Amino acid sequence: MAKIAVVGSSSMDLVVTSEKRPGAGETVLGDRFETVPGGKGANQAVAAARLGAEVHMIGCVGDDHYGEIILNNFTENRVLVNNVKPVTDEKSGTAHIILAEGDNSIVVVKGANDHITPSYVEEAAHVLKEADIVLIQQEIPEETVEYVSQYCHDHHIPLLLNPAPARKLNQKVIDQATYITPNEHEADVLFNGVSPAEALRQYPNKVFITEGKSGVRYFNGEKEVLVPSYEVEAVDTTGAGDTFNAAFAVALAEKKSFEESLRFANRAASLSVTKFGAQGGMPMRGDVEGSL
Repeated sequence: MAKIAVVGSSSMDLVVTSEKRPGAGETVLGDRFETVPGGKGANQAVAAARLGAEVHMIGCVGDDHYGEIILNNFTENRVLVNNVKPVTDEKSGTAHIILAEGDNSIVVVKGANDHITPSYVEEAAHVLKEADIVLIQQEIPEETVEYVSQYCHDHHIPLLLNPAPARKLNQKVIDQATYITPNEHEADVLFNGVSPAEALRQYPNKVFITEGKSGVRYFNGEKEVLVPSYEVEAVDTTGAGDTFNAAFAVALAEKKSFEESLRFANRAASLSVTKFGAQGGMPMRGDVEGSL
């Protein structure tokens, strides 16, 4: 069984569906509203657990009702939460999501996720040491990403960095990460406007640029490779990237080849968009293997 440590955010997603996305100063009528557990770190932890990995979550929630729901959801999905602590007098993180016109728009309020500091993660360092791979994202403080990157590098632990949401990164973090999985927008921010093709050539078998329904592109040292995705009828694209990253990490931890791992990740991500909610459509292991 693959052992995965996730250092990242947990939140409640406040989701509105509408036929139209409002412009500045515009009011539109929505069709549906739901509150569901989310956060990029939590999503990736849940997705990896459903795919059969032993998953340890390192993060923070608020000492509020949302925090209780988030912790219960982890437990229901067999994610280990010894290193997820409620923060006194702080609210849990929230993501405010509009689903409209076949895509999503998201505003994230970090809340308790800002308390995932280097010293907080240091208390859970033993979990990182025992992991086959560590997953991290950018809804937590930048200095924490830098700390985890350095720690994993020093202890020869594979690190998969999902650089979302997009922000500039210390070059040292880029160099130390084992795998980096930006989408096209994040790649543009990360590599200062360098073309995707050039960025891939600079980092063979390291940078994997996700292109939504088109698939995932990387450079294998000799040529650029596009691993195509799978066509499905999308209901909600929220969490597709998180499912991809979790599935990619699970497959890599199981020593699958890059192409095998990417096909597995693409299939998991495609299944995840067929139901409502970031975690609502995240598939079980058998669902992915049975449909490959």
